[in-house]
Amino acid sequence: MPRIDRYILSQFLTLFGFFALVLVSVYWINRAVSLFENLISDGQTALVVLEFTALTLPLVISIVLPIAAFAASAYGTNRLASESELVAMQAAGISPWRLARPVLAFGVMVGVMVAVLVHSVVPMARGRLADRQAEISQNVTAQFLRAGAFQYPVTGVTLYISKVADDGRLLYFFLEDARDPNNQTTYTATEALVVRTDDGPRLVMMQGMVQNLRQTGGRQSLSVTRFGELAYDLDTLLDGGSSRNRDLRAYSTSQLMRADAELLAATGSTADKARAEAHQRLAKPFQSPVAALLGFAMLLIGGYSRFGVWKQVIWAVVALILVQFLGTAAESQVAQNATRWPLIYLPPLVGAAICATILWVAAKPRRLRKGAAAAPAAGDGS
Repeated sequence: MPRIDRYILSQFLTLFGFFALVLVSVYWINRAVSLFENLISDGQTALVVLEFTALTLPLVISIVLPIAAFAASAYGTNRLASESELVAMQAAGISPWRLARPVLAFGVMVGVMVAVLVHSVVPMARGRLADRQAEISQNVTAQFLRAGAFQYPVTGVTLYISKVADDGRLLYFFLEDARDPNNQTTYTATEALVVRTDDGPRLVMMQGMVQNLRQTGGRQSLSVTRFGELAYDLDTLLDGGSSRNRDLRAYSTSQLMRADAELLAATGSTADKARAEAHQRLAKPFQSPVAALLGFAMLLIGGYSRFGVWKQVIWAVVALILVQFLGTAAESQVAQNATRWPLIYLPPLVGAAICATILWVAAKPRRLRKGAAAAPAAGDGS
């Protein structure tokens, strides 16, 4: 690599490290505060909070890196211009296309980092986070099972346990589910056990009775069922039947591309949605070189000015916002219809086209100005 390329690349990488550290810290602290409030309110320890915040860090980094690449390229180009280094390079005959080569290399390096995160680290962290959330939810469910007091886990549900035996059995168990006034159910059992399964905690009641009071058309009917053993989903009783499907984003990209029946059954998703998630990961690394080139190319137009290049910086930010807006719109369309996944690649293509157009304009500034000046002169002569 030529010396000038190494110099520009080293400048951008140094600035990238600074901006990435600052942006990740700000974004991560914001996420950590919300997690801290939710977990501490559920009675979790500081170690659990730290573990959860650490598991969200890879996702935060993958989101922030393209923005940090843009900030580094824009700030670095501005500094090169303010110190007249960029003017000297252009005066030596180096074209904007040639100057963009180390910037493109810088963007590709950041894109490789993003690719490693979104294809490997982020899915692994999401999977671990989902497992820990399931464990925490079971512990939160178990904390309601206290003896000697009426408890109200949610509105309309009343729970009472006379005694908890040393071996974990719940003696003289009572539970009333009156969330639906027209369909009230009461469970009583001599003893019960809370059993943890892969699908969540199950309540196994023994030697008991179910009483169901149903009201239809102004008439009430009571049905009584006695049982020797009855298993019931505790999440259904306490959380209203929340879904426990595994997160689609916790699987690797290769698994999503060839989604089999087992994966679709575990996630409750479709093959099109799995494929769309995989293509979102494939398209995400392209954001980094586009963002880096936008921050560099926009600052080349306009030439040297003692007032700086703040106008070009604003245009660069506007261009980045436009590309990000297209990305958000494409994701929204894919969320509505997963078969539209090719739209995911549209924002990077539009960004690349903007960068190429700006570099073409920057490579021919004098010719464009002469053409613009010649047009009024010709009009005066006529």
